[in-house]
Amino acid sequence: MTLPWIIKYRPKSLNDVENQDDVKQELKRWIESWLSGKPENKALLLYGPPGTGKTTLAQALAHDYGLELLEMNASDSRNLEAIKNIAQRAAVSGSLFGTKGKLIFLDEVDGINARQDMGAIPAIAELVQKTRYPVLLAANDPWDPSLRELRNLAKLVEVKKLGKYALRKILGKICTSEKLQCDDDALDEIIEISDGDARYAINLLEATAEGFKKVTVESVKEFARRKESELDPFETVRGVFWAKYAWQAKNAVTSSQVDYDLLMKWFSENIPVQYDNMEDVYRAYDALAKASIFLSRAKTSSWDMLSYTFDMMGPGVAMAEIEKQNPGWKPKWRKYQFPQTIQLLSKSKSNREIRDKIVSKIAGKIHSSEEKTLNDVYPLFLQFYKKYEDKLSKDMDLSPDEINFLNEISGKSQGAEEEKEETTYSKASATSKRYYSSGGRRYTTRKKKS
Repeated sequence: MTLPWIIKYRPKSLNDVENQDDVKQELKRWIESWLSGKPENKALLLYGPPGTGKTTLAQALAHDYGLELLEMNASDSRNLEAIKNIAQRAAVSGSLFGTKGKLIFLDEVDGINARQDMGAIPAIAELVQKTRYPVLLAANDPWDPSLRELRNLAKLVEVKKLGKYALRKILGKICTSEKLQCDDDALDEIIEISDGDARYAINLLEATAEGFKKVTVESVKEFARRKESELDPFETVRGVFWAKYAWQAKNAVTSSQVDYDLLMKWFSENIPVQYDNMEDVYRAYDALAKASIFLSRAKTSSWDMLSYTFDMMGPGVAMAEIEKQNPGWKPKWRKYQFPQTIQLLSKSKSNREIRDKIVSKIAGKIHSSEEKTLNDVYPLFLQFYKKYEDKLSKDMDLSPDEINFLNEISGKSQGAEEEKEETTYSKASATSKRYYSSGGRRYTTRKKKS
């Protein structure tokens, strides 16, 4: 797999970073005050629009001063314990690789949800106050009211949009290195569209080069126009499965308005719908599994991995169909299905809410956590409830809805076991009949999709 250009051509040193001289000087002054043992500020908050190089500056700073970089995306560390355990442990422990020290980098701190991630901002503030190592923060909008505590602890440094000259220099170097035929007017068009966002400009250049081979004004406008129209789940799935070329599939997933995790469920549901050949199905699911791994790593370590997620979820799934290599290949129309897992969760939402209320009451009675009660106590409670219904209902102060729910669940439990045994026996019998009727040969079937 080739590296995406945004990673391949990322500056390794501060000296290679274009058009951010004031920021670079500020970073050097700050990190050198740490290394001298007299830090001016424990934390620095870089802020500015997307694609201005905040992450690049952090990585280049760590490289230039021989620091071990611990990078976390704060907006996707939705577990408060993850921030506390990982970041605070790094703040007080030694470096793993014998470097001079560590640089803790928390990206997208303004993406933390004040309600869902309650306590995350105070945890980061505590980290800054206790840390033995410099803490670098990054945000698009530092003036969010929820960041007031961090603004008081960190020094704010603005990272401004890249100018047209700087962007042209970056794109020109890439074109020369890749031996890419690119018109000057096309570069001007990319620079105009990207509006100072270097990440978008490089991605647009790469995608246009991959799709059209020669980068012209017309090809840039065509690809940018496609990027502007966001696709819904059905259009995204169809765009990937019907893609003849890798760039078409990648464009479909990167232009989708669907959440990445949800999009994977859509592909998982519809891969066996689209592909008839089981080897194609295997290759598609293998690519989707790798996409899931890269997405997990993107959320916990570095967003650079997100590009690999797109490569696997888009081109990986699309190119799983070997028949596409034939000149006469044509896409097959299929009726795509909504993910059943989401439908089941939606249908069972009210039941889960009632169950959680019951678990909460049990947890309060036995002075245990709700998670432990759900896993260890609730199954036993269901067994005893049928025998001691009146007493338990009174002692637990259960509502009529909760009593009806428990009666229904208790009644289903025994029937479900009997049904499971009967189904298992029926399947075993049917398998035996097929085996012997085929003369002892291996017998396989594939469900035909409509």
